[in-house]
Amino acid sequence: MTTSVHDTRTLRPLSSPPWPFTGREDELELLRGALGAGRPGVVVTGPPGVGRSRLAAEAVRATECVRVAGTPETRGTAFAAFAHLLPEGVTLHRAVHLLSGVRLLLVDDAQLLDDDSAAVVHQLAVRGRTRLLVLVADGASAPDAVARLRSGDLLPRLALEPLPREDVAQLLAAVAGAGPEPLTVNRLHRLAGGDLGLLRDLLDALRDRERLDRVPDGQEWRWRGPVPVTPALRERAAAVLGRSRPEEREVLDRLAFAEPLPLTAAVAGPDLDVLERLEADGLVRADDDATVRLAHPLHGPLLRAAAGRLRARRLAAGRPPCGAALEAEAAELLRRIDAADVRSAAAPVGDWLVGEGEPVPAGYAAVRARFARLRGELREAVAWAREGLAGTPGDAGCLSELGCATEGLGEEFAPAPAPGPERASSSEAGRVDSPRRPLSTPQSRAAVGPGAPSATPDRVSAGDAVRQAAPEGGVFARHAEALARGDGPGLDGVAAELAERGFLLFAAEAHAQAAQLHRDPRVARTARTRAVALARRCQGARTPALAGLVLGELTARQRQIVTLAAAGLSNRQIAERLTLSVRTVGNHLYGAYTRLGASDRAALPWLVDLPGTRTA
Repeated sequence: MTTSVHDTRTLRPLSSPPWPFTGREDELELLRGALGAGRPGVVVTGPPGVGRSRLAAEAVRATECVRVAGTPETRGTAFAAFAHLLPEGVTLHRAVHLLSGVRLLLVDDAQLLDDDSAAVVHQLAVRGRTRLLVLVADGASAPDAVARLRSGDLLPRLALEPLPREDVAQLLAAVAGAGPEPLTVNRLHRLAGGDLGLLRDLLDALRDRERLDRVPDGQEWRWRGPVPVTPALRERAAAVLGRSRPEEREVLDRLAFAEPLPLTAAVAGPDLDVLERLEADGLVRADDDATVRLAHPLHGPLLRAAAGRLRARRLAAGRPPCGAALEAEAAELLRRIDAADVRSAAAPVGDWLVGEGEPVPAGYAAVRARFARLRGELREAVAWAREGLAGTPGDAGCLSELGCATEGLGEEFAPAPAPGPERASSSEAGRVDSPRRPLSTPQSRAAVGPGAPSATPDRVSAGDAVRQAAPEGGVFARHAEALARGDGPGLDGVAAELAERGFLLFAAEAHAQAAQLHRDPRVARTARTRAVALARRCQGARTPALAGLVLGELTARQRQIVTLAAAGLSNRQIAERLTLSVRTVGNHLYGAYTRLGASDRAALPWLVDLPGTRTA
């Protein structure tokens, strides 16, 4: 592969290996298809740091490819991106002619191309003889020729979204050699904002400053406390940390310690010029509710960490007590549980407390654990329950939630953490330690979930512990009715509504049950695929209904091969172990994918790790 020189400030030391390629299987398949013979190529767009370059590198691996890139320093130099490929003094017509013999051209950072290089790329797309892989960052000004390509008129366009939280957790586990606990994943995912380069800088900073530690009685690692101010992160936040005007820095620091602030409280006095300048530079944003906050989630933690002790003490003194805010967050989550709506909800005060390593009131932690558990986020429920138990080891609500969540996860977690030093809850958050109502009420008591053996609302079997405190009636009643009728289409409809309301584990089970009832194999595979997709977001939940996803679906030989593939063996290694040809192994895997509704190996570890699916 031919490469060009990148901006040296963006290069990492040679001793820092690239992170493993994680997620993006569907996008990678689409990209490879778009670069196949007879195809014109594709334009890949997405926000900065989303991983366009890494995805492109995987797509062209082991492929003869010419690579060029735009850089900020050469935007004014004609044909700068193609300088290593073209003679001096070349004209546009001549440049296009010379490059028409290139079979595959990868153009990185196309938004930074000089106008002449952009014109070359555009003309190559018009002529259609060269397959083009053009990478363009969203939100950046680009030459007109690149902007026309980005519109998708000449080449198909693939828009990358930031990696979802589940893939970020998998990536962090692969890099660190052990899994991060869910609250740490949430914090890193939120601070990075989809920028994988920033995620790497954050993890490097935490390692360098030894801010990572093991979860008590567990193998996961976690991060509590402030963001370390390393040179790499300081450069990331140079726009705010280097603000020279005192009045601007004062506003930024005030927001860092107490955001969001009412518009009138964000500045001292009626003059809003300071805020307008900061907004124009993209450092703050004004919300619809007339409040102001910092534009990037990383800037607040870095401003707080960089403040001196006296300045931090002064600014923290102006922060309103968090007790009332915690009460409001807990009340809103309880209201949504009673309304059978557990879609993702913002709870920034609780997130801030746990991130900074402050004591979390047990009552609040129990509510967060219950909300997470009903969403199917069982490991997150465990983490919140343990946060509450760290300060109040015998809290009944947290112990109950911990037991329900760990039972849903199997034997991976102990029923309760070992008693540790009690952390006193802050007086300002004391009211949340005694919730206004018990954790189980007539309106939100134990309800029978999908596949439960009895219709009695107060009976919860071991396999249905995760369903405790699910609301009664409504969609849950319709689920029970559809299951009693053996109505596969009805279960699929219920599953769609459950997923929309945020009950991902319930939805996964309903689809799994529907898959067992459908007579049409194609419809059954669709239901199974949806069940797998939802269950993979439920952090390792284990229930009888989900175990039925694969039972009886594979031949004995297919189950044997799938189990080995899920363990990480290649087709050749499987063939050698079972004395089969590589082609035979591939054929068995293809047949297994078809039966399971899986697209590739990525789903296999989850599928074969369910109870009753392992082979001897």
